[in-house]
Amino acid sequence: MLTECTVVVPTIGRPSLDVLLDALATAPGPRPAELILVDDRPTGAPLTPARPGLPPVRVVRTGGGGPARARNLGWRSARTPWIAFLDDDVVPDADWYERLAADLAGLPADVAGSQGRVHVPLPGDRRPTDWERGTAGLATASWITADLAYRRAALSAVGGFDERFPRAFREDSDLALRILDTGARLVRGQRRITHPVRPTDRWVSVRVQAGNADDVLMRRLHGRDWRRRADAALGRRPQHTAVTAAALAAVGGVAFRRPLAAALAAAGWLAGTAEFAWRRIAPGPRTRAEVTTMVATSAAIPALATWHWLRGVVRHVGVRPWRGLPDLVLFDRDGTLVRDYPYNGDPALVTPVPGAREAVDALRARGVRVGVVSNQSGVARGIITRAQVDACMARLEELLGPFDTVGVCPHGPDDGCECRKPAPGMVEAACAELDVDPARCVVIGDIAADVDAAAAAGATGIMVPTPVTRKDEVAAAAHPAPTLTAAVDDVLGGRW
Repeated sequence: MLTECTVVVPTIGRPSLDVLLDALATAPGPRPAELILVDDRPTGAPLTPARPGLPPVRVVRTGGGGPARARNLGWRSARTPWIAFLDDDVVPDADWYERLAADLAGLPADVAGSQGRVHVPLPGDRRPTDWERGTAGLATASWITADLAYRRAALSAVGGFDERFPRAFREDSDLALRILDTGARLVRGQRRITHPVRPTDRWVSVRVQAGNADDVLMRRLHGRDWRRRADAALGRRPQHTAVTAAALAAVGGVAFRRPLAAALAAAGWLAGTAEFAWRRIAPGPRTRAEVTTMVATSAAIPALATWHWLRGVVRHVGVRPWRGLPDLVLFDRDGTLVRDYPYNGDPALVTPVPGAREAVDALRARGVRVGVVSNQSGVARGIITRAQVDACMARLEELLGPFDTVGVCPHGPDDGCECRKPAPGMVEAACAELDVDPARCVVIGDIAADVDAAAAAGATGIMVPTPVTRKDEVAAAAHPAPTLTAAVDDVLGGRW
């Protein structure tokens, strides 16, 4: 079963990664098909994960896109039916491989994901701190990707993780709700990981208030009852709003010379802050350092929580459902990727248009597969041979890098074939070859035949006109782009 599973670990190079890799290397049992480490650091020395006992390891890099983008690159780079996500700060149990295989074996087709069980060790010789208690909540959280395996097809169908969630917060709940909305089920398995409490500084509770903006995004995307569906508590945001309002009223009372109103508002702020601080201090160890930290951060958190919530309200106006990236982008060749020399059979004349290599590489870097679909009627007309076409395609790959699929129609306009664009044959064949839903495919070309072939196959077409493209075709194009670079930018921006 694990031969059908890839383990994906996003990482920012923390020391805990070595602990995770050691656990995976020494654990008994079957190995997955591959371990993909997604290096999400903007810069840094290459990771050196190799050690005996690991499955085949591959490292890919995002350049610092955040956890959602890192996980997306990981699953898009994999080719197995199942993707098992692990965080880089967890430690799998010794039998994790065996239990993962058992958890995934025989799952019904309507089950899209299986969540592992999380253990958070807390100190046995004292009460846990506020940060430790917060981390312990992971043990009962729903659908967190610290250990969660998804069917690759389910991830593809919803576009993967929503990269508008910039931090490791709510992006996993959002994905789970979108997958559940397709009618699929998510289940809990029996495998276990340990999630140690990561060391941090005293201001961590202040920084995490940025997640209030993500809560606004969740509400805009999933409606008012998203918390119930995601099993996410409301927390103290209403109280934080009230305490912040009291603080503003106190400042306003002073500014407008209303001493009594200012005093009452200040008393309200002080009472609310003291109550909040005590709720955090009472269950903790009550050391001098912990009490000092709780008092200082409790004074700052209400205003910051409210600020981030308001920032989210403004930022996420009119937000649309996440579509993600396509699984496959197919390019027309002549006039789109390379300059059009009619019936060209000479590899020396294969000349990429400006920005072609960069555009194709940008898609590869995000894990999007790329291909070429090209009408070559010169073969049917006797002007060029199929061997010349293949030589030109080989030269194209030398210049632009390897393509995941290449389709050529050698027929003429009157041959009545199913492959010549605007017929959908080449697009359908490419999707079938790579096991891609045509709805997750984009075709980029320079004439109506390219976008019409896309539409006939159920894919999306983007037209990049050239000076020889007919004006009526340009006017009729549903999605034109001025250049190849602009077309790919639209794809990477989710505008397809």
